[in-house]
Amino acid sequence: MLSIQFIREHADDVREALRKRHTDAPIDAILDLDARRRALQSEVDRLRADQNAAGRAIGATKDAAERQTLIAAQKAGSERIKMIEPELRALGEQLQQALYQVPNMPLPEVPEGDDETGNVVVKIGPPAPDMDFVPQPHWEIGERLGIIDFERGVKIAGSRFFVLKGLGAQLQRALINFMLDLHIHEHGLTVIEPPYVVTAAGLWATGDFPKFMDNVYHDAEDDLWLVPTAEVPLTNLHRDEIIEPGVLPLRYVAHTPCWRREKMSAGRDVRGIKRVHQFHKVEMYTFCEPERSMGELERMLFQAETVCERLGLPYRRLQICTGDLGFKSAISFDLEAYAPGQAEWLEISSISNVRDFQARRAEIRFRREAGGRAEHPHMLNGSGLALPRVIIAILENYQNADGSVTIPDALRPYMRADRITAGGKD
Repeated sequence: MLSIQFIREHADDVREALRKRHTDAPIDAILDLDARRRALQSEVDRLRADQNAAGRAIGATKDAAERQTLIAAQKAGSERIKMIEPELRALGEQLQQALYQVPNMPLPEVPEGDDETGNVVVKIGPPAPDMDFVPQPHWEIGERLGIIDFERGVKIAGSRFFVLKGLGAQLQRALINFMLDLHIHEHGLTVIEPPYVVTAAGLWATGDFPKFMDNVYHDAEDDLWLVPTAEVPLTNLHRDEIIEPGVLPLRYVAHTPCWRREKMSAGRDVRGIKRVHQFHKVEMYTFCEPERSMGELERMLFQAETVCERLGLPYRRLQICTGDLGFKSAISFDLEAYAPGQAEWLEISSISNVRDFQARRAEIRFRREAGGRAEHPHMLNGSGLALPRVIIAILENYQNADGSVTIPDALRPYMRADRITAGGKD
């Protein structure tokens, strides 16, 4: 979150950032709460100083009447402090809740725009393959090959769920293992296997609460929440910690299933596996010194794009504009893969530098040298990559005129096959 000192000293800049984001936050209420809290805190500090002075005077005076006067004043000060402290705590809690509602400040280089139409294509990868037949959408391919079962997914769990069967399930597992191997062995990331549930405190720390509370699945009995993304447990690895000198940067990768309720518009993306409630994702996460975070952003983009290139997917990089920027992000880029069966670009990765926004919420700090001042690190997150849209891109880009799907070279060692056919694999 933004510090109250920053908002106090740059209130107009924060309001301008909100205008660019086309959103609102209670800045006036925050400033009012802060002023009232500081006034009460000043009074408490003055009263405590007076009490200390009275205590010294009581010990020094030999005049009984003066001593009684000083004791009475000291007692009155204590009573006043007892009256003020509950209000001071309440103001502090109200201020904290209001600060949680303020999004991150976009960096100056983020293009201004109203919504996703203002996003800017900044890089175009390999082109889509030439096909001498009409490409089919993945839901038709998946059903014809017997690798995606929509009807049984709905029977088991309801709408927006699906079943992967046989080579469909093997394709997903191959993708996960390929991406983890790439990030661990070539990119040098430390693999983490986190819990798939988190406490509410963890979601407040990342900035998912309160804004996205309605989109997270909740176990009310134990008050645990299913992870919407591995970003949440990875952020919380170092919550309430001071990272010792010489440890940063910390670069992690994790695979988790992800659950999101996503209250979607009726009739929107109802076909296929594009927008579902449960999916798998390989997530990259970095903690680093503030001055190197933009370099780490480029590093993370390279790592995610390497996955696209090894899989031979047509993709592009978009810079996200202010009106489409995520709540936590200071700057973000999306990677989109082209799906020829739908003639549509699909987001398969979002990569963001949140700077110290999450570190402040999660009380994460680091020291540059032993005994040095504790600072907030910058933190970055990015999909490397997200399923099942990668599966969509593979099925639609690698489909053949005979109805089969060629398996990308990078996945063949994992699947021990070259093609997926209606009869199984070749």
